[in-house]
Amino acid sequence: MTTSVQTQRKWFSHPILSGFIALSWMALMHSVEIFHLVAGICIGVVIPRLIQPFLGERHRVNWWQALRLSGIVLWDIVLSNIVVARLVLGKIHNMHPMWIRVPLASSHPTVNALFAMIITTTPGTVSAVVDEQRGLILVHALNCDDAHAAALDMKQRYESALLQIFAVAIPAEQEQR
Repeated sequence: MTTSVQTQRKWFSHPILSGFIALSWMALMHSVEIFHLVAGICIGVVIPRLIQPFLGERHRVNWWQALRLSGIVLWDIVLSNIVVARLVLGKIHNMHPMWIRVPLASSHPTVNALFAMIITTTPGTVSAVVDEQRGLILVHALNCDDAHAAALDMKQRYESALLQIFAVAIPAEQEQR
């Protein structure tokens, strides 16, 4: 690799993050003046460099799969809001809260963190513990009749898509979980 490319990667190791920071600065300033544009770009370059040790390695992302998963999650959030509203406004004996053990298919920290975040973001479920040593997420569901079916649904809808997004191969012994 040439020195200029290495220098460019060092300065712009997270270009999307730099862009979001610059755009956020512009939005916070409510201005598109040249001073605020330059300040946003400078901040967008400096902040990722300062927090580089905390960002970890960059991952290749399948953006089409990420967009598809985003649509699924948004749709599930809308439907879950309706279901939770009906449960909360209905009779309390209609609720069947349950703890669900969701086995993790990989030990990839980004996949597991995003999987737990998606579960928590969806109304009616909260990921209480991500236990990577045991390879599971402990989820509390507001209403659940079948813990095994709910765990399989979460894995099929979210985890499998996350594994595809980050091109994570599942070890053979964990495929049977």
